[in-house]
Amino acid sequence: MSEEIKVLIVDDHPVFRQGLCDVIETDPALKVVGEAADGEVAIEKAHETQPDVILMDINLPTINGLQVTRKIKSQMPDVRVIMITGYDDAEQVFHALRAGASAYCPKDITPEALTNIIHAVYEGSYVVGEKRMNYDELMQWIEQKVGRFAGPLDSDAEEMFVPLSPREMEILEHVTRGLSNKEIAYKLGISHQTVKNHMTAILRKLRVDDRTQAAVYALRHGWVRLEGSR
Repeated sequence: MSEEIKVLIVDDHPVFRQGLCDVIETDPALKVVGEAADGEVAIEKAHETQPDVILMDINLPTINGLQVTRKIKSQMPDVRVIMITGYDDAEQVFHALRAGASAYCPKDITPEALTNIIHAVYEGSYVVGEKRMNYDELMQWIEQKVGRFAGPLDSDAEEMFVPLSPREMEILEHVTRGLSNKEIAYKLGISHQTVKNHMTAILRKLRVDDRTQAAVYALRHGWVRLEGSR
């Protein structure tokens, strides 16, 4: 028998994590090597367990799934990441792919479809909405779905849809909690002008007009969670 595909599960809901474990155990070719309930632990576990595939929720405590994916992929480029999320829209798919994910699927996916996706990404394919594609087909799919900001994932021309940098994401989090630029500057130990520069970049990348719209965007996509919310 060929080697088992090692899977790491990252989700902060214990019942959902257990459900994913149960699904993976139905396939003898797959093996759960670890679980994490937040972004920081996920990064540690990825280094510890060296998984082949990570099932990643976007809406996580500490660091969101997009940031975690980018960080893990920069350190472990061969790991395949499948985003599993309740926030299903074309722009979110694009953000996930930009961050380094190989697949994107909703939380109500069937067990059989999920195990198929794990095998597909392990073999190097991309999967969105249960459609299996190679890189060129993925580019065509993006162009059809979200033509106004499509293009190669590494294209400079699409600079406005590059994901937010870790620092920008951090600043956006503070914005959603109602902090002013001055307060953010003090909290992060950077200059007021630096915060303003980051805010300009955030608004441009998210294509919104002001900080309120940026905060709404972050909350709507599950990038930031308000204290005490789940």
